[in-house]
Amino acid sequence: MTTPRTTRDQDLVEAGRRAIATERQGLAALEARIDEAFAAACRLALDCRGRIVVTGMGKSGHVGGKIAATLASTGSPAFFLHPAEASHGDIGMITRDDVLLALSNSGETPEIVTLLPPVARLGVPIIGVTGNPASTLARAAAVHLDVSVPAEACPLNLAPTASTTATLAMGDALAVALLEARGFTAQDFARSHPGGSLGRRLLLHVEDVMRRGDEVPKVGPATSLADGLLEMSRKGLGMTVVVDADGHAVGVYTDGDLRRSLDKRLDVHAARMDEVMTHPCKTIGARELAAEAVHLMEKHRINGLPVVDGDGRVVGALNVHDLLRAGVV
Repeated sequence: MTTPRTTRDQDLVEAGRRAIATERQGLAALEARIDEAFAAACRLALDCRGRIVVTGMGKSGHVGGKIAATLASTGSPAFFLHPAEASHGDIGMITRDDVLLALSNSGETPEIVTLLPPVARLGVPIIGVTGNPASTLARAAAVHLDVSVPAEACPLNLAPTASTTATLAMGDALAVALLEARGFTAQDFARSHPGGSLGRRLLLHVEDVMRRGDEVPKVGPATSLADGLLEMSRKGLGMTVVVDADGHAVGVYTDGDLRRSLDKRLDVHAARMDEVMTHPCKTIGARELAAEAVHLMEKHRINGLPVVDGDGRVVGALNVHDLLRAGVV
């Protein structure tokens, strides 16, 4: 092991910047190679009736795992197959309906080359991703994607750095092109990520988080302000909805309205709700996304919303704390 030399902070900063610059040059060269071969690779993936099997050894394997995960989460069923394990039985995971996406910077990785004959016998098309168009993998592939880079970011030009970045970028380009071709939506993405914050925002509806039944604060227009305040206090939503005889929302009274009433020195026993309520009031439908409730509250600077059906009848209510507990905010 070599003895570390004394290095200035500026030397470290400059080394890091050189690495980023080298990788940026590699990506710039890659952009021109998004061409007919790339489109052909996309066609193979789109026509695939099975799954996209991604394989790679070493650093390419780590990149391949990420590419497989990205494909799977964006509408293209995929999994990662370790090439060394494949030669010891796991090749049985590949079916005739699949496509093999093989990653190897040299295109001569022994574990990958060993897979080529049995995969060919299955009639499985191969998309080869290499930095060497003359390699064994490139020649065996139905489509070859060139991810060669001018140099590695490693000053020894040995450690896979710029080349793995280029391979990862090519995988992302494939995933994005495929999701657009499939018409993949944000809702589709959320269904693949039900445990994440995006999933909660895009899958939860207002009806999933709203208060219902007796939990909803409601009073009539002729109700005294004093009784309206009691209803607000009992239900703990910081508001009460004012409804007509048919249950339609005609207004709302909030903590903010209470402060304004106190500033006016209103007699809480004499004042009626229809005299102090805010009307018309903002409402939201039960089938709207909970994220839309967040948007309305932020836009209008309010903390609660009555929930109404298609006829404007109150069926629930919610406030910002309900959305916080649901993880939507």
